[in-house]
Amino acid sequence: MCDSERAANPERLFFIDNLRIVLTVLVVVHHQAVFYATNVPLILFLMFNQAYFMGLFFFLSGLFTPSSYDRKGPWGFLKDRLMRLGIPILIYVFMLSPIAKICMSIFQQTNDTGHILSSLSWSKYFDMIGIGQLWFLVMLLIFDACYILWRVATANKQWKIPGKNSTPKIRAICLFIAALAFITYLTRIIVPINTWVLFFPSLAYLPQYISFFIIGTVAYQRDWLRLLPDKLGKTALIATIVGTFTLFIVAMNQVIGTGGGFIGNGHWQSGVYALWDSLFAVGLCLFLLIFFRRRLNNQKNFGRSLQKSCFAVFIIHSIVIVIAATVLRDLQLMPLLKFFLAGCISVPLSFATAYLLRKIPYANRIL
Repeated sequence: MCDSERAANPERLFFIDNLRIVLTVLVVVHHQAVFYATNVPLILFLMFNQAYFMGLFFFLSGLFTPSSYDRKGPWGFLKDRLMRLGIPILIYVFMLSPIAKICMSIFQQTNDTGHILSSLSWSKYFDMIGIGQLWFLVMLLIFDACYILWRVATANKQWKIPGKNSTPKIRAICLFIAALAFITYLTRIIVPINTWVLFFPSLAYLPQYISFFIIGTVAYQRDWLRLLPDKLGKTALIATIVGTFTLFIVAMNQVIGTGGGFIGNGHWQSGVYALWDSLFAVGLCLFLLIFFRRRLNNQKNFGRSLQKSCFAVFIIHSIVIVIAATVLRDLQLMPLLKFFLAGCISVPLSFATAYLLRKIPYANRIL
């Protein structure tokens, strides 16, 4: 997600930068929607986002991992990962997480907030530390460590991939979707959707995260982002829409009667849902990559400024969205409209704050 993760290619992949900006905005509004998800549209918004967008983040991270490793070697790459991922994790856990939870306490209180601040103590401080949304960085650090071990174990040999200039065929993509759905279904027997394991909120999607990261590294080696045919994007979009109007509706059909069988625990709805979100994730990601390559493969100064701030936005936005929700707390509006207004506050405020943070001396080396 940071600048050092980009490949040293002669031709800059501006559409990846632009896609990263859109995904970062989506992360902000996704977490903002949690405050107001009391109606069907926002619940569906959260479900659809969860089905693919973190997987796409892992794909983009995997995409630039091989080139970074090749430039820096195993120890240089590890040092870079520990600095650019480890330091933000520590800062969030011990500084930003307590601030975010204090802001949340203020949001939840309707009376004088002075009591909240006056009752703070060291014992409460340790209750307030946490990893928050930076679970993504922790998991990415684990993936990077596994990548280093794999490269070292194979003596850092360059991959010899047959058909380097070929792109994945429809049959191979369908087989991958089926395999991902099956493994995801088995995973959710043990870890249903929305089950926390340690500080990871979405291990029900772990097969997607792992496979998308690996596919990202393969896509870099085979130059898939430049070679994927335009027509594949259209096919992927059609499959995504058809799957949503069939598989998703079937999986949701018995939600009330089964107590939400789609979340896992071996229910048949969970199998249908796993097939849907695997198809949705692969199809929508393919469409977005090809669409952005065709339509949004350029960038002006404003866009460059936004993409440089994306990583910092990801780190600090949890505080900003609570502030936005607090500002609008007493405003009597429909949840959907209040969510829209809160997003209009939190997105620009997150990017503005990130921009200012990057102006702090040496901060841009990490952020």
